[in-house]
Amino acid sequence: MTDHRLSIQDVNRLLADPSEDMRAETAEKLARQIDDRSLTDAERRMAEDILRLMARDAAVRVRQALALNLKDNPLVPHDVATALARDVDNVALPILEFSEVLTSADLIEIVRGKSTSKQVAIARRSVVDSDVAEVLAQEGTAPAVEVLAGNQGADLSEESMLAIVDRFGDSEHMQGVLIKREVLPITIAEKLVNQVSESLRQQLLERHPLSAEAAAELVLHSRERATIGLSTGSSELSVQRLVRQLRQHKRLTPSILVRAACMGDIVFLECAMADLADVTLHNARILVHDSGDLGLRGIFDKTGLPETIYPALRAAVDTFRQTDYDGLENDRERFSRRMIERILTQYGDLGVDFESDDLEYLLGRMSQLPAVL
Repeated sequence: MTDHRLSIQDVNRLLADPSEDMRAETAEKLARQIDDRSLTDAERRMAEDILRLMARDAAVRVRQALALNLKDNPLVPHDVATALARDVDNVALPILEFSEVLTSADLIEIVRGKSTSKQVAIARRSVVDSDVAEVLAQEGTAPAVEVLAGNQGADLSEESMLAIVDRFGDSEHMQGVLIKREVLPITIAEKLVNQVSESLRQQLLERHPLSAEAAAELVLHSRERATIGLSTGSSELSVQRLVRQLRQHKRLTPSILVRAACMGDIVFLECAMADLADVTLHNARILVHDSGDLGLRGIFDKTGLPETIYPALRAAVDTFRQTDYDGLENDRERFSRRMIERILTQYGDLGVDFESDDLEYLLGRMSQLPAVL
């Protein structure tokens, strides 16, 4: 077996032949030696001091040999790793992509140096923690962010994904990369629904566990209609974020509230009413579900919504209170059908004045839902 340990003969050869080739060979051998557990403390300190000298060698080839052989070594001194990481690309990229010695702060500093190649190397790391991912998402160049978005080992928060969509959401390639992520928050799905092509929308459906209602809307309808159902099965906090995002982009329309309420998506209605009326979700729920007329009437008046939709929301809430899941297969779909049937039955009697598009939407949805048992 070849002995990779630096010997006195190696030192003598280096003294006799200090050429670039010899220095590179010595650097490679020393780099392999640094994780030798049998080194004494004194030997390790000496080896580390030589590494520091070689990390400042004038020849790129020497520093490159050092970096290639130290890239996945956890025992590299931190100052040596950072010196190599700040070097020219041929030296820095292996260290940036593989070294576990570099801290998040080290990586963030290099990301902010604006070198695309270095950002790409960092984005390729097997694990990119949330702090580094956030800075890359907000400040990285398009090629680096694309690699980041496609890296399943990158801890991308919802805020980081929103930054990516806001910066590069018009790029179909970036959209495709995001859609292929294992998990997409509903706020990101909603934004992508409004931007992606039909083929990518289909991929979004196939890869992410949206509800049956959301899937049908994404395929058969556009924009506003596609949003209804995205909140199904999502956490309360996620629905609140979705509502805030819709309102911020002027997509929290009266029509979408009517359609969501009539489909039985009462959590979405509650969150929307709370946001529009500027009250807590807890208080909004109490008011919306007040058995009398004062609660819903009171919060509705604070929302600024047009009076014409109040009867529809009133009918939907009353019907929701009288309707329940049956606990059998596809019970949510049957629940939605019962909601729509009862609301449409009361359409004339309650004075509910649906817009023609909303009425067409509800009739169309009812035809797609299974019959009530």
